[in-house]
Formats: sequence, structure tokens, C-alpha cells
Amino acid sequence: MNIILDSNDYPSSPYPEPYSGALVTQEELKEFIKKTIDQNKQPIVIFGANWCPDARLLEGVMRLPTVKSFLERNTNVINIDVGDYEINTDLFKMFDGNIQDGIPRVFIMNKMGQNINLHVNETLRKTRELSIQDIFDYFQEFVIEI
Repeated sequence: MNIILDSNDYPSSPYPEPYSGALVTQEELKEFIKKTIDQNKQPIVIFGANWCPDARLLEGVMRLPTVKSFLERNTNVINIDVGDYEINTDLFKMFDGNIQDGIPRVFIMNKMGQNINLHVNETLRKTRELSIQDIFDYFQEFVIEI
């Protein structure tokens, strides 16, 4: 049964800018995944950029107290900046070799490190077309409550 957000749960504008321009290596990403699994949590990898309104809205939703609490209990999240598709895009191939662009890209793994949402990976690229509850429900579909 999904957690239902309160009608007051709406991210305040302007939406956050969580992307720092930092370069991430494959080794660093693998280490993030390993450490998360070692903590008995699910890794979530989000590719985005501060210029992308969908990526910023997604971050705003993820910072809502109910959503944040759910995610912090069950997952670790890493935001990876793609800039203007000139940085960190080589990391897409760790999840799907066919992806070239389009953000935000959210990859949710199970506790064995297997990607479990690849078949609906396009969904959150259009975050602005979804309700806040739909966005939260997306995470609830794939994240197992501890």
C-alpha cells in the first residue's frame, strides 16, 4: 500500500539545484552502489543537470519531508551532473548502452545491484507532466520498505 502525500506536500519554488558539476568515475559509482548495498539499502542513481526543469522538480519532490524520510530509510541516492551532455554521460553505459541523452534519468537497483526500473526509465524524464503523488508512487513501486 502506497504512502499518500498530504495536499500540502508540494515543493517550493524555485526548485533546488542539486548538481555540482563534479566528475564521477565508474569506480566511484561502483563504490557508491557497493556501500549502499552493504548498508542493506537500494542504490538510486539520478543523472541530471541544473538547467533541466524536470530534474530540479524531481529533486524538489525528493526533498519533501514524507518522500525524503521514505527514501532515506530505504535507499541512498547519488545525483550525477551531465552538464550539457559533456560530462559523466559515459556512465549511462553502466545501466543501458543505448542511452545517449535525456534527463533526468533515474536508475533504481535492488539490494543485489541489479537495475529494476530500466523498462520504465523514460517515465521521470517528463516529471513536470506528472503529479507529485505520481512521482512518489514511482519510487514506491521499486523501493522495498525496510
